[in-house]
Amino acid sequence: MGLQGIATPTTDAGRAGLEAVLASPRDAVVALDFDGTLAPIVADPSRARAHPGVVGALRRLAPRVGAIVVVTGRPAGLAVEYGGFAGVDGLVVLGHYGAERWESGAVTAPPVHPGVAGARAGVDAVLAAAGAPEGTWVEDKGRSLAVHTRRAGRPEEAFELLRAPVEALAAGHGLVVEPGRLVLELRPPGVDKGAALTGFLRERGARSVLYAGDDLGDVAAFAAVERLRGEGVAGLLVCSGAVGDAPVKELADRADLVVEGPAGVVGLLDALGAELSRAR
Repeated sequence: MGLQGIATPTTDAGRAGLEAVLASPRDAVVALDFDGTLAPIVADPSRARAHPGVVGALRRLAPRVGAIVVVTGRPAGLAVEYGGFAGVDGLVVLGHYGAERWESGAVTAPPVHPGVAGARAGVDAVLAAAGAPEGTWVEDKGRSLAVHTRRAGRPEEAFELLRAPVEALAAGHGLVVEPGRLVLELRPPGVDKGAALTGFLRERGARSVLYAGDDLGDVAAFAAVERLRGEGVAGLLVCSGAVGDAPVKELADRADLVVEGPAGVVGLLDALGAELSRAR
């Protein structure tokens, strides 16, 4: 363990990122994924809720840093509801990989990409033609579609079976596929967590950032932080690995720090808030 209970990052860049956040917290942004990072992964995404310690940790930390932002593939308003974030002053939620923004109780967003409607109309036929097994289901997020295989009898096999036909469907409507843990999400191109995070950090003039995520959708955000380090923005990359479930290897290999799922993220946020409180 590191400074007053904060785990020590395993890389020089990560240690520099943590030191920068602690040295000048008003110039720092704490950025967090939702599912798997603030909320445990569940079979039914509509039942996901933030870890019980999340809201308290965010409330204590928010007044001490430049900004806290949740970057998620979920609709922004839904993430606010499931996270209980409405009571966290100053929190911003970038939903649909940054296509939506919730701030001060209001959601702003551009028009929905026209390809989503076409994919929505064709997805059931594509899954049927591909032989999608029982338990496969489609989550309609409004601005994107997500094909889940977690409930299938052999979820990994179903995921691989459906990957190519789902990618073909997406391409036919000008969309791209973002793979995750037993989910294939069809969404507009050019919209990802890396672009969303970079835009937010530049908007806030951040000099340091802590980003925590758990899945392949967070790789773009990790890559963005790595690029921004070259521009002088210090960064700490945290991988949230669920207890009893190995974290996504690609993310864990690039992380400066791996913690034990949402409970570990809450512990890190609590320790950071406590340290910044003592430093006042």
